[in-house]
Order: sequence, then C-alpha cells, then structure tokens
Amino acid sequence: MPSSDTASPPPTQVRRRLGVLAVAFLIIAASAPLTVIAGGATSSFSVTRVLGVPFGYIVLAAALGVFAIGYAAMSRSVTSAGGFYTYIAQGIGRPAGIGAAVIALIAYNAMQIGIYGMFGFQVSTFVAARTGVEVPWWVPVAGCVAIVAWMGVNRVDLSAKVLGAVVALEFLAVLVFDIAAFSAPAEGHTIAPLTPDALFVSGVGAVLVFGIAAFMGFESAAIYGEEAKDPRRTIPRATFLALSVIGIFYAVSSWALALAVGPGRITGPEGIGPDEAGPPLFFNFVEARLGGMWGDLISVLFITSLFAALMSFHNAVARYTFSLGRERVLPRALSSVRSGSGVPWAGSAAQTVLAVAVVGAFVVGEAGWDPNAGPYPVLTLFTWLTNTGAFGLVVLMALASAAVIGYFARDARGVGIGTRLVAPAAACVALSTIALLILANFDVLLDQTEPTVTTYLFPALVIVPSIAAGLWALRLRRTRPEVYQGVGHGGADSRAPHLGAAAPDAS
Repeated sequence: MPSSDTASPPPTQVRRRLGVLAVAFLIIAASAPLTVIAGGATSSFSVTRVLGVPFGYIVLAAALGVFAIGYAAMSRSVTSAGGFYTYIAQGIGRPAGIGAAVIALIAYNAMQIGIYGMFGFQVSTFVAARTGVEVPWWVPVAGCVAIVAWMGVNRVDLSAKVLGAVVALEFLAVLVFDIAAFSAPAEGHTIAPLTPDALFVSGVGAVLVFGIAAFMGFESAAIYGEEAKDPRRTIPRATFLALSVIGIFYAVSSWALALAVGPGRITGPEGIGPDEAGPPLFFNFVEARLGGMWGDLISVLFITSLFAALMSFHNAVARYTFSLGRERVLPRALSSVRSGSGVPWAGSAAQTVLAVAVVGAFVVGEAGWDPNAGPYPVLTLFTWLTNTGAFGLVVLMALASAAVIGYFARDARGVGIGTRLVAPAAACVALSTIALLILANFDVLLDQTEPTVTTYLFPALVIVPSIAAGLWALRLRRTRPEVYQGVGHGGADSRAPHLGAAAPDAS
C-alpha cells in the first residue's frame, strides 16, 4: 500500500534510476515530435502563410539554448523535484517562488489535460474511418486516463522506457516522411524556408508563438533531479541533448513539409484551403506518396505521440505537487511517495482526479456545441488549454532566467559572468518578448476572427492566481514563519521525503 515517508532516507536508500538518455527521452516525449510536425508545423504554415517556419525553429532553439546555459549552471547547485519553483524561490524570493509554483501547476496541468482533447478526437476519428463505428471522443480518453494513472504511480524508469520506445518510433515515422518529401518536392528543391528572409516578414510574431509550443517540455529536466543518477551531470547534459535533437529535427522536418506542400502554395494569395489546413497537409501527403498502410501506421504513431506527451506532463505535475506538499505549501499528504520505488503517488493521483474533473466538465459542455463549427474537443479542450499552458511555461522560463542572475549574484560559485549574467539576461529579454507576443496573438492561437472573452480569460487564469499566491506568501511569512522558511528549500522539516527513496510502508 502506498504511504508517505516521514523520515529523510539515508543516501544508501535513495534509488537514482535515471541516466542522461532516460531524462532526455522524458523531455523529448513532452515535446511530441510527430505531433509537432503533423500538427504544429502544418498549422503554422496554414495560418501564418510564412515560408520561414523552419528557420523559426532554429531561432527558438538558439534562444532556448541561451536560456539553458544559466539553467544548467544552476541545476548543478540546486537539485529538487520543484524545478523552476525551487529555482525562482532561491533566486528571486519565496513569494515569487510560490507564485511561480502556481504558474507551473496551472501550465503543466493545462498542457496535459488539453492534450486529452486531441487524443480523444484522433482515436475516435481513426476508429470511425477504419471500422465505421462512431465512438464518442471521451471514451478513449477515459481509457487513456486509466493507463496514465497506472504508469504514474509506478517506477519512473518504467515510464522512461515506454516513452523511449514511443519516441524512437515517432522519429522513424517522421524520417520516413522527410525522405519521401525530399524525394518528391511539389515545386522543386529550395533552401528558402531555412533563410532569415523567409522568416522576418509580416507574421513572424505568430510563427514564433506557434513554434515555442513545440519546445514545451524541454525545460522539465530539473524536476527529475532527485531521481537522476548524477544530477550535476545528468540534468545539464540531458537538457542540451534534448534541445539540440528537437531543434535540428524540427527545422529539417518542417523544411521537408514546406517542400511537400510547395512554397508557392504556402505564400500564395489563396493559401492553403480550410479542408487541408493543419494535420491533413501531412497525412494527405503520406497517403498519396506512401500508401494507405503507411498512412494508418503514422496515424497510430500520432496517437502514441500524444500519449507520450500526456505521460510526460503527468509526471511533471506529480513532482511539482510532491515538492509543494513536502514544503507544506500544499497539504502534506500530497508529498506521499510509494513504498519501494519512491515515486510521488499522491501527486500523481491528484493530477488524475483533476484531469477527470476537467475533461468531465468539457464533456458536459459539449451539449451546446454546434457540430458545424468544427471538432469540439480540438477547438475547445485542446486549443484553449494547451495554448494557456504554453503561455504559462514561457512566463515561467523568463522568471527562471531572472532567478539564475539573482542566485549567482549572492555567490558566484566559480561560475563565469557569461553563464551567470549575460546568458540569463539575454534569455530573460527574449522569453519575455515571446510571452508578450503570445498575449498579442492569443486570438490567432485560438483561431478567432476577433477577440472574445476567452482571449483574455485564459491568460488571466495563469497570471491572476500566481499574483494572489505571491501575496498569500507574504501572509505566510507572518503567520507560519517555519513553513515560509522552508519554501524552495525542501521544507523546514529535515525528515521530509525524497523522490527515489525506499519509503517504509506504514500500513
């Protein structure tokens, strides 16, 4: 029976299971490479009509690489399942840290729960196309929630192995597409999509906004610090490895997509028709060039890609919840870890309950939806929540960049000025700019012809609760100083549980 551990385990009891490749797979799984190319890149081409989407991925990878310099340096000194929450609490201050924790919980939950909308739609559509049986989108979601819940309370290295296999198949599928696209370009070969001139045109802001979502999850390495075999080396190496792989992969594969569609068709006055916009651009080419069997196979891998992202974001939420419970910012019961494996089963269970509640609310809300408006779970649950999550994570990374500067300002710890000041300052400016671009283009992200209440509501769901949490932290400082002192530092109680610890069973 899962139970909490009230005593800090000796080092010999902590089972650090994750190496560089395992953490890198967990990061890449959250980015969902096949989903990015088949869904994100196709949507970016369709909506923005900007040919330079591939170069946009290079620009974003470079900007996030600059961010990762300071982030990796701090990860060598700070190891915690609290990730950015811990960094910001130690680098800026405890009120900012608690505010950031709320942003993290909202953002990661929004990303995870939102993906269920796309997952349910894709599975129900695939089943209907192949068997003629109409399955409500929420039925496969219910099954998926159960599987994610089961994996979430088991050993994290089991999740890493499963996700590693899924990610490998994703890469293989997209590589097959790339080879086919480069072999049969619609309008001939050209490197134009990889040039700055193709990106820096009207609409560049929207391209960067669409593109940043492709990298969401790369920042999650720090939350596995307590479960990594050698946190000082594993976390930085996994971060740079994952960022390099997905940055290059997205640029090359979206270039292949541009060739498959045709540059003239992307930028032409008529653009891409509504019937082909988004994922159909990818899947229509696959079926036309490779045949129905490959179309079916890649459709299945697209679904497993979504599952991999669901699992990865679920793990992130569970570890943030654990960290906040351990420090008594949330109820202490949420810091319970499972006997033997030391995984945060209470945080995992809490995320599952929240996912069921939110998906259930959207199922009820479907009663008033006009079917002619488009697929309900994609245009509401998926679009609303994943864009909200992406905004929150960009804000979180901007704050983390500032935290790196504050942390090393008190003690440089032998870290050079470029790593502890120049790089994080540049990253903070770049990420803050992207956050403002997301706000300015939020109606575009929601595919709205003009702003509505949702245009302002979802960004507010990220910002307003975080400000309230920061103010609550100031009250906590007066009313519960012993809890306040432990914020961002693993809790005031030295006996607090640790991830990967073999907790005794209290049953």
